[in-house]
Amino acid sequence: MSYIIKVEVLEQHGHCAAGHKIGDEVIFDFEKNEIKGKICFHALYSMFPKIFAMAYGASFPWLKDPDYATHACPDAYNPVIFAVKRTKKKE
Repeated sequence: MSYIIKVEVLEQHGHCAAGHKIGDEVIFDFEKNEIKGKICFHALYSMFPKIFAMAYGASFPWLKDPDYATHACPDAYNPVIFAVKRTKKKE
């Protein structure tokens, strides 16, 4: 079973060079090989293993909700905090 992954900006501190703002969303649909929205390559590179794993049903034992994780971009001086949410793809 595959999932749709939605990445949403929860927090943004300092100056984000990519221009991310709270509420920005990116949708990943691996079955359609489709990404809707814009995301910084540096943030994407750091969170892609989590996105890919969650898209194919992986669970992480440290998460209270297996369908919700957070991820911080790698810029420690201007951090952006993302929510990574998955929903079952409608058949």
